[in-house]
Amino acid sequence: MSSLFVYHTDCPEMPQKVLNHQEDIAATLAERGVTFARLQVPVPIVPGAEAQAVITALQPQIDALRGAAGNEALPQVISVGRDHPQKTELREQWLQEQFHEADEVRFFVSGRGLFCLHVDDYVYALLCERNDVVSVPAGLRHWFDLGEHPHLVVIRIFSSAGGVARMTGDDIASRFAGLDD
Repeated sequence: MSSLFVYHTDCPEMPQKVLNHQEDIAATLAERGVTFARLQVPVPIVPGAEAQAVITALQPQIDALRGAAGNEALPQVISVGRDHPQKTELREQWLQEQFHEADEVRFFVSGRGLFCLHVDDYVYALLCERNDVVSVPAGLRHWFDLGEHPHLVVIRIFSSAGGVARMTGDDIASRFAGLDD
């Protein structure tokens, strides 16, 4: 089940709000310019699957996401199984707060991950699972925790070539609970 934990940055140990209903999660994130929706994954996709196989299997869903967001960029696939040789390095990389100069859509195809958004004095920690779609506007600070034992497939689509991560240098992610905490 997808969940949203809303924290004040001064109190990272205790969420001010915990939401578990799709409509409540979507409404709360919409106040911050973020879209949360669901899109059915029609076939099983195994974490660790090759990127091209994932894209081929989900081309209609990818086309719908690209069309809805006006995205012309190629999809990027994050496919990490528990035996991935660089899972620790990938986790450390994505646990750094960053932003992109392009809008981003994340489609959770398999498994789960903790996608955290830092907006003003609040952190929105969104536990995403299969079928979740999160659309984030350009410039929004965020980080992503795939967990100590990652098991997920996520498709990312950017609205332009501005999908390169820009690190903020803020250590805020280290102050909040991770996926496995």
